[in-house]
Amino acid sequence: MKVCGKDIHVDGYIVRIARLDGDGYEFIEDPEAMLEGLRKCGRRIDIFTFIQKVTDTEPRYRYSMEWDNFAALPISTFDHWWKQQIRWEGRNRSRQAEKKGVSLREVPFDDALVKGIWTVYNECPVRQGRPFRHYGKDIATVYKEEATFLDRSVFIGAFLDGELIGFVKLVADESWTQMNLMNVVSMVRHRDKAPTNALIAQAVRCCAERRVPYLLYNNFSYGKKKRDGAMRFKENNGFQRVNVPRYYVPLTVLGRAAHRLGLHRGIVYHIPEPVLVKLRQLRGAWYNRKFQSVAEVS
Repeated sequence: MKVCGKDIHVDGYIVRIARLDGDGYEFIEDPEAMLEGLRKCGRRIDIFTFIQKVTDTEPRYRYSMEWDNFAALPISTFDHWWKQQIRWEGRNRSRQAEKKGVSLREVPFDDALVKGIWTVYNECPVRQGRPFRHYGKDIATVYKEEATFLDRSVFIGAFLDGELIGFVKLVADESWTQMNLMNVVSMVRHRDKAPTNALIAQAVRCCAERRVPYLLYNNFSYGKKKRDGAMRFKENNGFQRVNVPRYYVPLTVLGRAAHRLGLHRGIVYHIPEPVLVKLRQLRGAWYNRKFQSVAEVS
């Protein structure tokens, strides 16, 4: 669905929450026009949510607001990042990739890249203790998903003996003031070569060469989730938490009631963190056992 020239994604069955398709990569300058368009689109939308850019951290609108966050890396030059921002652990891991023969380069979006991405995606069904959402997709689906925002995307590949073992897709906002790591995935069997660290370093170099002042790596933290390996990885590579306003605008009676009850945050938000930690551990153990049994059979 398009509204005001922007693709809109709608989630939820009971409470329907809309956001830009590419929320965090796409932004709106005229929310009133967007809200009017949503009211007239012919579909029930209960709540619309949108976020400000990492360069725009002061609340600008009077809608209901909550603080969201980005993992943001301010960039001036590659040398400044290498010498002043990255921590020693991240620096050593980046060097390790080069020592073990991993090479990095920007690559065009073509059939060869898509086939390589498809191979990376289908290497392992479980990552970080949960099912990997790209596992099992066919090449046509991978092509369609990776073909978004091509006019402002940069692809970087990590290669070992000519084989793609990891990649990054960088997506710039329309003003090229920030680039987001939309995808950064490496093969699990090559983890000892630290290709993901090398890809981050090449992404920093890419931004510095194009004079893009911010590199973003999704959220720094999610909801009430405590410090974990992903957060440490971001910190080791110089990323910092930057809080930005996120707005929730109810458009229906149901939307207003859901917002008052906090239902726009999702069910997980209302579960105590100690319970979530235990559930994550049980989920990870179950999927790891399942994956191990599949590997033994094959």
